[in-house]
Order: sequence, then C-alpha cells, then structure tokens
Amino acid sequence: MFDSLRDSMSWLHTWSGLILGSILFAVFWMGSLTVFDREIDRWMMPESRLQFVPDQFSLEAVVAKFIPQESSRWQVVFPTSRSPVAGVYYLIDEGYERVDVDPNTLSSLAVTETMAGTGFIFRFHYSLHIRWNEVGLWIVGLAAMSMLVLLVSGVIIHKKIFSDFFTFRPKKKLARSSLDLHNISGVLALPFHFAITLSGLIIYIAIYFAPVIDRTYGEHTNTFLQDSAGIWQREPAHTPAGPLSSLDSMIEQSSDIWGGSSIVYVRGWNLDDSNGTIEVRRTRLDDVSLNFDWISFDADSGELIDQHTAKPVTAAQRWITGFHFIQFDHWALRWLFFVLGIAGCVLIATGFLVWLGTRRKTHKTAGFQTVESLTVASVTGIIIATLAFFIGNRLLPVDANWLGIIRSDIEQWIFFLAWAGAFIHAFSRTAKPGIAWAEQCCLISAFSVLAVGLNAMTTGDHLFNSISTGKFAVAGMDLMLMFGALVTAYAAHKIYSAQRKHQQHSSGNLDKFQAEQSN
Repeated sequence: MFDSLRDSMSWLHTWSGLILGSILFAVFWMGSLTVFDREIDRWMMPESRLQFVPDQFSLEAVVAKFIPQESSRWQVVFPTSRSPVAGVYYLIDEGYERVDVDPNTLSSLAVTETMAGTGFIFRFHYSLHIRWNEVGLWIVGLAAMSMLVLLVSGVIIHKKIFSDFFTFRPKKKLARSSLDLHNISGVLALPFHFAITLSGLIIYIAIYFAPVIDRTYGEHTNTFLQDSAGIWQREPAHTPAGPLSSLDSMIEQSSDIWGGSSIVYVRGWNLDDSNGTIEVRRTRLDDVSLNFDWISFDADSGELIDQHTAKPVTAAQRWITGFHFIQFDHWALRWLFFVLGIAGCVLIATGFLVWLGTRRKTHKTAGFQTVESLTVASVTGIIIATLAFFIGNRLLPVDANWLGIIRSDIEQWIFFLAWAGAFIHAFSRTAKPGIAWAEQCCLISAFSVLAVGLNAMTTGDHLFNSISTGKFAVAGMDLMLMFGALVTAYAAHKIYSAQRKHQQHSSGNLDKFQAEQSN
C-alpha cells in the first residue's frame, strides 16, 4: 500500500515540478535577491550611498524646507541604516512630487530613475510583473501551492531521506550527482522552504480568499479594511486650517507610547482643513511583525485623536508577513534566508537536471529538447537577465529617454529582452544542450565581472574604496557578483571538460568499431 502511495506521489512530484518549475525558480531567485533589496537599491542608486547619522534628522526641518505650505497631503519616509535617504513625497497640482534628502545635511539629492531592488526585483518575486487583473499574483500563488505539493511528495517518495542527506558523489554521472545535490538541498532547507512558501500564500489572504471576505462583509469593504489594517480617515470640517503643530513633539509622544520604538514614516492628511491629521507609523526594524500600528494627531492642536494596534488574527498574519519579508534588523538571519533561498534555487534546478538526465538517452524527441532548452533559459537565463538589468543601470545616462520610454522602463526592457535572448540562444543549441549551459554560464561570469567594473568606473566606489569608507552594502554586492563569477566560470569549465571527455569516448568507440569492421 505504501509502495503504491510512493509511486503515485512520484508521478505527482515529477510533473508538478516539470510544469511549474520554471516559475518556481524565477520566484525563488528573485525572492533570494529581495532579502537584500535595499542594498541592491544603494548599488543601483549611487546618490543613496550615505553614512546615516539618525540623531541629526528633524521632521520639522524637512517639512519646512521641502514641502510647500499649499500642499495638503505629504509623506516623509524616515531614513534607516539600510535606507539612509529620507524620502519626501507631497501632493501639488493634482500630482505627487518626490525629493530625496540627505538626513545629515538636509540637502536634496539627485535621483536615479530606477525601480532597482525594491521596485523591480521585489515586485517580480510576487507578481512576475503581470499586473492585468492580478494574474501574476494568481500564477505565483498556484506555483506556491505546487511547491507545497513538491515538498510533501518529495518527503514521501524518498525511502532513505536522511541517509541521502549525507551522500554527495560529485564525480558520478550528472544524473546521479544532481540527485544527490537535490536531496541535500531539499532536506537541509525543508523547514525553511515549507515555511517561506506557506507564509507567501498567507500574505495575500485578502486576494486568495476574497470570496470568504465578501461572504463575511458583503459590500462593507471599508469595515474589513478598518478591522484588519485600521485604515481610517477623518471627515473634513470644511473650515480653514490653522498653523501646523509641532511635528517633532508628535514623534516624541508616539515613540513613548510604543516603548521607545522609532518611526518608519509620517503622513499629513487634508492639511488645508481644520480637521487635518498627522499619521505616525512605527518602525519595523525592531520586531518580526510587519505591523500596521499607527497613531493619529490633530494637525492644528497636536492632540492625540486615535491609535490602532492589530487585532489577534491580523497580528498573527502580520507576524507571518514580517517573517517572509524579513525587514527586521537581524543580519545573521538575513544571510541565512539568502543562503536557504539559493538552496531553493539549487533544489529546483537539480530537479530539472535529474529529470533530463534520466530521460536523455530514451527521449530524443522535439518535446524533450524543448523542455531542456526551457530549463537552460529558466535557470541561467533569468540570472543573465538580472545581470543585464544591473549593467543597464550603470550604462544608461541619468536622463535616458528613448521614444518616450523613461529610464526606469528602459532598464526593465533590458531585463526582459536579455531573458528572451537567453531563450533564443538555448533553443539554438538544442542539438548540444550541454554547450548551451556552458555558454550561458560563461556569459553570467563575464556579466558579473562587467557589472563590478562598471560600478567602479561610473561611481568610483571600487571594492577597496567601498570597504574603507563603510559602504558595506555596495562592497557586499560587488563581492557577491565576483563570487558568482567564480562559481559560474568553474561550472562552465566542468561542463566543457565533460563534453570533451564524452567526445573522446565516442570517438574512441567509433575507431574501435571501424577497426573491428576492417578485420
């Protein structure tokens, strides 16, 4: 009975991974990078490479200097050690303006128009940048469900799961060594992969379980938003506003209420009305939970009007969300999440290699070659596209604009065109798939070195300068790029060596056969 269950699970494991493996690799790859999305921002936005001194930041001074008095709505995002720039956004003439501010000197900074890590990589991770009717979210949700199926079925079908964990034979044939690495990466990070996948589904509960919310609240969606996120707006009095009360005093009072917790951002609402409000949100750096807690003050008098703390169910959901996004300040866990995320990429990639290796001799069909080409482009191709995204960021002029396409959109086009090019290249090598792997690994290695070189040339922040001036986010990015260059260069070398040995072996067998025929 158990053997029958294992056989059925093996079928489910194989085909679930084969059908959705490409999407899963993209999600895990971008998710791993998202762990350091703000550090990627600093690499792609050189003007943000600041030394942050928090004691010198004054909200009142920033508002007085950068926000026009006639602006009725504004938001100031406070600087942190990971994002040392203060972000100022204000409504003027029916549109929002943005100013980046150095919190140390209260001077405005130039802005590199780029989506970078938080705008592009992070959004790709959960939506694939497919925005129409939230289709991307649903595709990623389906892939996440598939990943849970793969994890559970993978445990069931492995008879010796724990002994396999200690077995790695790199000198064996590709199918065997890939299976060993598949088992190791799967068992090593199994709890993490299960938790991170399940939490990814729970984050978007309002979308994936919208019928349940509709059944409970009906047309009263505002009530749901109030209960879950505390979204609240004060009704305007339609009378002129008075002078703005002390903002720094509101910040101090909020921090006292939250036990010394710092602030993540402050919003001003309807400041042209006597019922204008100042909304203060607490930081997410000192707690796992990605909380929605806020305190609201009367803009004129400075009196505390209301405050919101998440209810138990929402608090649990926000804790799970915070675990998934890891925005809290813990560098050891951040690196652990990154390594385990890359282990997920290895798990998915080796799963493809196992399937291909066990069928290469018996399935020389066009369908098999198509799957193999898709695998190459899905694994190495998206890495090439990501590196092209970084390179484009360093090569494009600050004011780049082509046929009405702004700079940040051009960077995204570079990513998708590079990825498309990787697919075309993989399909052009269907007769020699091993060569496709090797060539794309070589390109990854070259692109990684090029990105590091371009960063040094365009910003002056070469590795030694970054380390000596305390720009560790930039130095870390360069080091990881160089490490990736070494790993992929080694992989390309091993693939080329294996190809040569295979050709020599085939040639030797052919010579032997011809000699036997001549005798």
